[in-house]
Amino acid sequence: MWFDSWGDLLRVLLVGAAAYAWVVLVLRVSGKRTLAKLNAFDLVVTVALGSTLATILLSADVSWSEGALALALLVALQAVVSWVTVHLRAGRALVTASPTVLLEDGVMQQDEMRRRRVTPSEVRQAVRATGVGGLDQVAAVVLETDGTMSVITREQRGDGSALAL
Repeated sequence: MWFDSWGDLLRVLLVGAAAYAWVVLVLRVSGKRTLAKLNAFDLVVTVALGSTLATILLSADVSWSEGALALALLVALQAVVSWVTVHLRAGRALVTASPTVLLEDGVMQQDEMRRRRVTPSEVRQAVRATGVGGLDQVAAVVLETDGTMSVITREQRGDGSALAL
């Protein structure tokens, strides 16, 4: 349990170094979007990449070439889904959530908050985190597609074009 063989350790060192280099190369070639904090699908791909890398490192049943192909496949599928979300409206609606206004002109939108499972205290926390002391100073709090909340104060509202969902 504590030690099986020097061969196993050598395999982890060699395959691990090769797999790590391959992950860095594939991610570098695929672009910034692959690991961006954008939506649930991006999170799934990130977790799957980590899980695949761990399997390559620790499972002697998976060869380096199988693992490398699996990593490349995940990144390729993520690229296809990204292309679909950029170019096809139906694909975007299927894969990504749309932003939701949780607070508008200082008034919490209770129905939307319930639908999105967000509590009033979470909205107030987001407002406080931006340094605003009162909800009356807030034009909108938007639950973004990546799960973060954007707070727009009345002073920052401008023409409101950024609030068009």
